[in-house]
Amino acid sequence: MPKITRPKIGMKSVRKPTKSRRTKKVSTKFSPRTVAKPRHTKTVARKPGAKSSRPWTPAEVREAFGRFRTANPDPKGELEHLNPFTLLVAVVLSAQATDAGVNRATRSLFAVADTPQKMVALGEEKLRDYIKTIGLYRTKAKNVIALSGKLINEFGGEVPRSRAEIESLPGAGRKTANVVLNMAFGERTLAVDTHVFRVANRTGLAPGKTPLEVELGLERVIPDEFMLHAHHWLILHGRYTCLARKPRCEVCLINDLCRWPEKTV
Repeated sequence: MPKITRPKIGMKSVRKPTKSRRTKKVSTKFSPRTVAKPRHTKTVARKPGAKSSRPWTPAEVREAFGRFRTANPDPKGELEHLNPFTLLVAVVLSAQATDAGVNRATRSLFAVADTPQKMVALGEEKLRDYIKTIGLYRTKAKNVIALSGKLINEFGGEVPRSRAEIESLPGAGRKTANVVLNMAFGERTLAVDTHVFRVANRTGLAPGKTPLEVELGLERVIPDEFMLHAHHWLILHGRYTCLARKPRCEVCLINDLCRWPEKTV
């Protein structure tokens, strides 16, 4: 009978030695292979525009305004008014509103209040009733009454003839001052509204990021003989020809001079 051997009590079983796993050393140095390669960015072609285009020559500027003058020798502003005061009020009311909308409201207003004294006597509440079809009419009514009072108290009831003094009136800014000085007093000022700003930048005539930049740029390039009517020609051109969404390049008087790369002719 085979002999059976049993392990003695208290004896530990011995395991066979196993191969130890070697741990890989992690290098703290960057390997050229592990450094991410920079992505190659595509060079985007710069779209040509007014700022990168060739500036207008003095001869081209003179030619453009000569054409405007031939087509419309005596341009007029479209805001209806009776005197410098009503012009001032109309311009203040025209902020963020159309000239046509302002005219509809002021026809009846100016029939009863065409002086600062009459406007103050009318009062803010009644004034609101006349201009309630105009945007921001509450704020504008407050400004018109305030500026009327200031004209009476500080300027003898007359509209002042300096830009700084007009700008000191409630609701009046640089554009308002330029319009009043030009239309009421025949000064060679240039008011930059949304139409003038668009035309100056789009055509490349006087590119600028702000209305003031455009204004100063236009003053530098426009000959003095055209300055009296320059802003009217540009406003009317932007309002009826160089439209914001769909410019009428086919009937534009200066389409051959314009630097706009997207013009249709």
